[in-house]
Amino acid sequence: MSKLLAGRVVIITGAGKGLGRVYAEYMAAEGAAIIVNNRRHPGQEDRNTSAFQVAEAIRRSGGSARENFDAVECPESGARMVQQALEHFGRLDAVIANAAIPQASTFSKTTLADYRMIVEVGFFGALHLVHAAWPIFQQNNYGRIITTTSSAGRYGNHGLAAYSAAKAAVEMLTRSLAAEGQNHGIKVNAISPYAYSQMTQDYLTPEIASLFRPEHVAPMVAWLASEHCLANGEVIVAGGGRFRRAYSVETSSVGEKDMAASYRLMREELASAHPSSNAAFASLVREVTAAKAEEGN
Repeated sequence: MSKLLAGRVVIITGAGKGLGRVYAEYMAAEGAAIIVNNRRHPGQEDRNTSAFQVAEAIRRSGGSARENFDAVECPESGARMVQQALEHFGRLDAVIANAAIPQASTFSKTTLADYRMIVEVGFFGALHLVHAAWPIFQQNNYGRIITTTSSAGRYGNHGLAAYSAAKAAVEMLTRSLAAEGQNHGIKVNAISPYAYSQMTQDYLTPEIASLFRPEHVAPMVAWLASEHCLANGEVIVAGGGRFRRAYSVETSSVGEKDMAASYRLMREELASAHPSSNAAFASLVREVTAAKAEEGN
């Protein structure tokens, strides 16, 4: 049986840890050559970086990988990663913009510098890579782009104003580029993962963490990066081995005479929407738990 990504070349940002590392190792096992990106911290030797360690692990397993130490918020980072892929592997087929930094402070306690950094990494970090890869994909009339979003970018949440804003921008970039790329063989989709990682470890109980392992997300990301993917402009929620399609909704229109009644009606018609990212996650936890219980019966 041929491997899903045999002969393909994929760039993955934030691939030194957590979800990104799992993506890199999974896709390498499926035959892809990987550019493993993760920033090098001041004073670190190359061999001590997470990017090198992941790339080296892939090479030891018989796969192909090169480490990259660019900080994704740097405007030149995307161009350097694309050039590295072309120089070392001779082609580029897919990019996965996974890098992000968390936020755990309310709006009034988030400095403008902190706000800017979260957006620079979470949104512009994706933009730099996608913008650099786009001409290659247009020229080849083929490409796969996977951005990374979050339910916070759709619903918002307390203490996540900067992070939510960055992810909302990523979702709209994804949908807009999907429209632009559809006549050039380019598929652009977003993954919205729920998984245990260094970003979520302080918020998940051990029981929930055991259900939401990064390994449950990687197969969907690999499929989105493959030639078999026909989806375009989609946001796929992934967690616990289950998947959802997320999209924006509007209610049917109502009259203006009784605004209070109209508002109540609109609220009732949005029965499938969620008031916050926590509520969306809680509902998925219930579905995953119920599915696991059924499997055990």
